[in-house]
Amino acid sequence: MKRMLSVSILAVISAALLPLAATSQVSPTRGHHATDTGDRTFKYEVYAGYAYTSLNQVNQSRYGLQGINVSVTRDWGKYFGVTAEGDFFKFPFSNPVVLGSNAKPSVESVLAGPVIHAALYGKFSGFAHVLLGGEHTAGESETPNISFAGGPGGGLEYSLSPRLSLRASGDLIGASFSLTGNTAELGNSPHRTWDSRASIGAVYRF
Repeated sequence: MKRMLSVSILAVISAALLPLAATSQVSPTRGHHATDTGDRTFKYEVYAGYAYTSLNQVNQSRYGLQGINVSVTRDWGKYFGVTAEGDFFKFPFSNPVVLGSNAKPSVESVLAGPVIHAALYGKFSGFAHVLLGGEHTAGESETPNISFAGGPGGGLEYSLSPRLSLRASGDLIGASFSLTGNTAELGNSPHRTWDSRASIGAVYRF
């Protein structure tokens, strides 16, 4: 009887430990920011790439601008981080025309906000963020000099290695500049605009 009881207890223990043993034999899945060790994640990532923005805040504009987008992200775990990014746009995309003006506008912005990211399929991952900050439009005497700006965005990444990825992203950034000719006597009433932005480049994690 005691022998049968001992055998039964051993069988129960073996059955309980079997799933754990099987799990330990499975190779760890590499998440969005996983390293060669599988479980550890990187804390920081830097991004740099080519970027484009529309130019809706400039009256009678008929073109967009090209430039660069750079960012730094501090991650906490696999899914959440905080991003700070800067943009500079100067070069006309094509057929530059600002009706009634010979000026050459440029746009700079500094934005920051939370980001959520996750693995999607295979080497592909995705992210979404909401950024807030300031935007300056030069060359067209926009008022105010720096406008509060921000909006949602997101993108896709393709992993080349645990540290290096390719990224394509897009954003919709709103700002509030006064219309040209809207003088202080008229209150320089704001004119809200939304600019679509896109960027493609490389991400490095460390």
